Amino acid sequence: MAVSRFIAHRVIWRRTEDIHARYRGRKTAAHVSSALALVALGFLWISDWRQIATYFGLVSAGIAIALKDLIADVAGWVFILARRPFVTGDRVQIGETAGDVVDIRLFQFTVLEIGNWVGADQSTGRVIHVPNGSVFTQPLANYTRGFEFIWNEVSVLLTFESDWKCGKKLLQRVLDSYAATQEGVVQEKIREASKRYLIVYSNLKPIVYTRIEDSGILLTGRYLCLPRKRRDSENGIHEAILEAFAADDSVHLAYPTRRIIADRQS
Repeated sequence: MAVSRFIAHRVIWRRTEDIHARYRGRKTAAHVSSALALVALGFLWISDWRQIATYFGLVSAGIAIALKDLIADVAGWVFILARRPFVTGDRVQIGETAGDVVDIRLFQFTVLEIGNWVGADQSTGRVIHVPNGSVFTQPLANYTRGFEFIWNEVSVLLTFESDWKCGKKLLQRVLDSYAATQEGVVQEKIREASKRYLIVYSNLKPIVYTRIEDSGILLTGRYLCLPRKRRDSENGIHEAILEAFAADDSVHLAYPTRRIIADRQS
């Protein structure tokens, strides 16, 4: 087999000057000679033709081991089509990769990436190909199927001198105003989700939490929004917060400061 491969290389080398054609010819000759060598060894190994079933069984097992990733990808494709954990257009996260599904094929599905160096789950513009077999080995999260809404948070840090109770009321008012625009849709989606999943929320309305930080009073507002409207909702809520706080002299935003206290007696 080595001799025949050497002869094939010499013939290819003499008949063409194209580097790409030479490369393809060498690879083809190598594959053909390897296949012929495998068949020849098989005939030498099989002393009884009744053992041919055993021979092909061993070959099949070897192929299955060598192509286990491709087989897993095909099985993943069947699972995606049958169980439909996501469809084209859904926003998903699998492992550390998140994005909008734009294509599903036999061996892989493709997502338009979100997040990474871009904030608030917006698109990066990169297209990422994910092996279908990943659905069996990686956690899969679907942003848009099931409940279809996500919980998001906005935080505001007030100075210790501020009237934090007033600030909390202002933040609650802003969040309630935003939630009122989608209250009917949220209730409808939670009813639809409860038909398929055991999703139970005792409260779907926005809520504001209070915490003492080193540099002020931290107010954190928690509210529901659509996954693809996360940045838009944050933008609108923050602008409304700035307007509300600017109209009230008792509330002041905190920022890094340093205080120096002089002891006149020393």
